[in-house]
Amino acid sequence: MFALDDELAQWDTALPEVQGPERLKLLATLAWHLRQRDPARAQQLATEIVPLLAPLPPAAVAVQRARLHLISAEPFWLRGELDTAHYHAEQALLLCEQAADTLPAAAAACRADACWIMAWSCNDRGLSADGSAWLRQAAAAARVAADPVRIDIIDAASGICDAFSDPRSVQQRWNGRFSPNLDGLSPITAGWISDFFGTCAFQRSDYGRAIGHLMLAYETALATGQIRRAIIVATNIGNGFTSLNAHEAALDWMQRGLDLARPVGWPLSIGMCLMQTAETLRQLGQRDAAQSLLREALTTLAPLSGSRAYAVALEYQGDLALDLGNYAAALESFTRLAAAGDALCQNDFQSSARRGQAHALSHLGRAEDALAAAQAALALARDHGDVSSQIATLNVLADIHARHQLPGPELMMAPNATLHYLQLALEIAATIEGYTVPGPLLDAAAREYAAIGDFERAYTIALRANTARDQTHSKEATNRAIAMQVQYQTERAQTEGEHHRQLAAAEAQRAEVLQQTSATLEHLSAIGQEITAHLDAAAVFRALDRHVHGLLDATHFSIFLLQPDGQALVCEFGVEAGKPLPRVRIEAADPNANTARCLRERREILVELDDEGITPNLIPGTLPTQSLLFAPLRVGERVLGVMTVQSLLARSYGERERLIFRTLCAYGAIALDNASAYRQVAATQEQLLEKNLELEQAYQALEEVSLTDQLTGLRNRRFFLQNVDADVAMSLRGYDTGLHRELNECDLQAAKDLVFFMVDLDHFKEVNDRYGHAAGDSILVQMQERLREVFRESDYVIRWGGEEFLVLARATHRDEAPGVAERMRRAVAERDFVLPDGMRLSRTCSIGFACFPFLPEQPRLLSWSQVVELADQGLYIAKRSGRNAWAALYSTEATRADGVFARLMQQLDQAVVDGEVRLVSNLNGPLVLGGERRRVGLSSDLEL
Repeated sequence: MFALDDELAQWDTALPEVQGPERLKLLATLAWHLRQRDPARAQQLATEIVPLLAPLPPAAVAVQRARLHLISAEPFWLRGELDTAHYHAEQALLLCEQAADTLPAAAAACRADACWIMAWSCNDRGLSADGSAWLRQAAAAARVAADPVRIDIIDAASGICDAFSDPRSVQQRWNGRFSPNLDGLSPITAGWISDFFGTCAFQRSDYGRAIGHLMLAYETALATGQIRRAIIVATNIGNGFTSLNAHEAALDWMQRGLDLARPVGWPLSIGMCLMQTAETLRQLGQRDAAQSLLREALTTLAPLSGSRAYAVALEYQGDLALDLGNYAAALESFTRLAAAGDALCQNDFQSSARRGQAHALSHLGRAEDALAAAQAALALARDHGDVSSQIATLNVLADIHARHQLPGPELMMAPNATLHYLQLALEIAATIEGYTVPGPLLDAAAREYAAIGDFERAYTIALRANTARDQTHSKEATNRAIAMQVQYQTERAQTEGEHHRQLAAAEAQRAEVLQQTSATLEHLSAIGQEITAHLDAAAVFRALDRHVHGLLDATHFSIFLLQPDGQALVCEFGVEAGKPLPRVRIEAADPNANTARCLRERREILVELDDEGITPNLIPGTLPTQSLLFAPLRVGERVLGVMTVQSLLARSYGERERLIFRTLCAYGAIALDNASAYRQVAATQEQLLEKNLELEQAYQALEEVSLTDQLTGLRNRRFFLQNVDADVAMSLRGYDTGLHRELNECDLQAAKDLVFFMVDLDHFKEVNDRYGHAAGDSILVQMQERLREVFRESDYVIRWGGEEFLVLARATHRDEAPGVAERMRRAVAERDFVLPDGMRLSRTCSIGFACFPFLPEQPRLLSWSQVVELADQGLYIAKRSGRNAWAALYSTEATRADGVFARLMQQLDQAVVDGEVRLVSNLNGPLVLGGERRRVGLSSDLEL
């Protein structure tokens, strides 16, 4: 179904060299795997495939045509043109049915892919039930094809859809289907299974685990050309970071998705990115920006108004309208969401839509309508066992009764309806293991009990509310730590060494131990992730400064780094009472400086002074502090510098504070070492880039030299062999035009022939023997000038060897070749050559030529190398017939295709008698056809 970028590159490289059935196979593979990467090129390749299908059996043609329909269907689906996509997929299914008996495996695999497109098209229409049915058909077809990769991908996709539509069934249906150990699986399979695991974790609100799985799915989707899937997964990762309150990381992932979506212009992909970004901005309080993005998202998604993405956008729009106090707009959005949820048969939308309607109706003064909507939401939540939605809806019901005078519910077990619903919510919450009851819910219950005079119970619940808020804050801090850890591990892994990660893990474990004993240290793990995520020393300094002042009493804070020579420490960052400190230098051997002592002894130093004491070695311009704590910045056995924190108060740093400072030093050392390593890597990369550029320029120069004859400046045989195939292919395409459509006048007049001229100087050996090699070289140089005068700039003029030249006249008419040959003969014979000593010398040349294709009615009958052999045959006819001449072999209407090359090479005289070949020459007398002929030494196609 999908292929890695490396595989695609290999196929693309091999394509120009492949002909016949192998070319058809490679074209089909490339077109299929380019369908999302480059739809335009995929269609171009598909067009080239059509004429190559003629020799295939009917079943094979049906499968290939079905695949071509699917290559057309996918871009239409991605652009939201679902009717057209549906048509092409249907045609593919019909063709697969025709081939099913003859080619069962190939037809089944193609059917699975057609069902796959049908499924996603249905989902985009909002027909989720139909989409699931098509996925089941796709899975069945993949099993008929016995294709394990397709089976796993389709099953994983079905599991993802189930996770959205009916989370409870996922555990029953898919439990044990996929192993968490993905080793040994293809990257494509591992990516989809990771997507399934990530989606399930997301539905369980296990966002850290979900992000880890989804990041693997994202990388795999990008590497296998699944552009739409990569966009969807990127927005889901962003959504996960939003749930962890890591909004900066969330926006970064939303932007990644948008950067992929905008160039391709697919409406669903762009709309999803816009709406998820808007929701993150809403949670950040940037409501105007969120509103603008949501409007754009809904406009973009309008052609796909039945999709789940459109429903999500409506829900976000309703939530934003509630935040803005625009209850009429909120009601409209949630009403539309209710209709969408019913159409999609997805209970999360059905329940949340009616709950949102109830909220808006209550604020609009429509109490009875609000009550009915809330009761409907509660019934839906109960039917689907969604306890979170039940609690949220009961809270809304309590708020409605608090705002309006309404009849209480039947069997009311509390003094009033508001308390009745709040108590129900609290009872349900108590049944959920590990669930923290929201503080606002407990506050509302406390207020209601206070309002009826039950102050003791109100006080008890208020205490629970405070405890719940503390737990919520702790959970939010944990969520932030998880988000920062995920971001750190994924974005910085390539630039950090393994030993750094081990040190960070050890310090994180130390922070975890501290967290159990002191509430102040709960944030240390998250702080460490933040500090070590930076690769810029200045950013590390600022982060350390912020957290040191947040956790410790720090009048003075400074960081000294050891200089490269190891002889001195320099204050690279220092703040005292909010003001920056000067860049002080302290010698490492200074016996009085605590900073230098800490460096030498490689251990923590605490200096405590009483109220009467004085600060020894006080740096001029700094305050006389009483508590001074110094700690080395160590990475393994290396010391990078010293960090110090100082207070005006005595005994400010007990064991707890020292543990905090020690941990911050460890994180700071890792981050600063990473920053230094990153700078070195960046410098090395820059040097490598410069060297690579020099090498590339040298290679290009060398390549140019290797393709050029050094004496004449003409191209050489290597150049010719690299380029001739492309011209042969172009000529053949010109001759193939008539196979696809009726030729017009323009086609008939098109220059589509190639003519190969073999040009040889007559009696050239005599020149070298009599006048010397310098004279011979001079004649060869002048010969190239005359060749260039006669032939066009677009023709290939090649020094073939010695005094022999090969010219390929490109895109020409074969009837013009005799005139060109005569001009070349006269250019040599009618003008003397001038030797280096000024002597003038007359010389002639002999020329043989042949046209490609040799037999226009069967353009692939002879290869280009065989046509060069025929040109060489013509050259030796001209030489044997008297020299200063040209001769050529042309096919006739009587030319028999079977064995023609062997006859022309071995029995030329008989072929002339039989009328199979026409000899053309400037000579009037009889031509000498016999005699031994030297081979030009090309490829194995010359075998007779």
